[in-house]
Amino acid sequence: MVAETRKQREIRRREEQILCIARRHLCEAGYLGLSMDRIAEEIEYSKGTVYQHFRNKEEILLALANAALETRTKMFQRAAQSTGGPRVRMAAVGAAAEAFLEQFPHFFIVEQIVRATSIWEKTSADRRQLMQHCESRCMEIIGGIVRDAVACGDLRISPGGSPEDIVFGLWSINWGAQTIMRSSDSLPEIGLPDPLGALRRNQNAMLDGHGWRPFSTEYDFNAYMDQVKQELFDHGG
Repeated sequence: MVAETRKQREIRRREEQILCIARRHLCEAGYLGLSMDRIAEEIEYSKGTVYQHFRNKEEILLALANAALETRTKMFQRAAQSTGGPRVRMAAVGAAAEAFLEQFPHFFIVEQIVRATSIWEKTSADRRQLMQHCESRCMEIIGGIVRDAVACGDLRISPGGSPEDIVFGLWSINWGAQTIMRSSDSLPEIGLPDPLGALRRNQNAMLDGHGWRPFSTEYDFNAYMDQVKQELFDHGG
């Protein structure tokens, strides 16, 4: 690996400073509160210097999303290496997904905003490709566990189905539930005092329905996921 030059280190540090300030502004004031002028004023560089690193605030948003996705990928990789059979390892990845959103709640805000067409089209192809690569890597990790389950006989894919179907199902349940949990304050009032528990039960019901052993009646996945979050991902992982 080639060592960074002094100039490269300075560029990287400035970009990290810009992203740190932008992340805070976004969390405090939302997308409309994020501006290149405010960032330049706080970082004490000229506006032109900020533009040398990021051509617009949409590019900053995508850079924030990519940084978060890289972190999530590492957490998934770590969880997937847990001991146990494929379904136990899948539960560990589920715990990693929960821990990621608990530790980096700004990610949900950033990713939902950046996926809007009006934002996405203003970003660079390189950063878009990096985001797509990180997403693909996460899906590959989960898909690999599904294939391991098929290979060892714990799971049989229905005719016409594929491992990607199961990956997509888990992704849909998790993403949808997390979106609702972060946008609704009335869940307890409609009979959902523990939406995270409901999410876990729905994921287990889906995998039980596919016949993936061990079933949730045979293994305490809830306790295991709590354990994984404590042992692997406390204090930022």
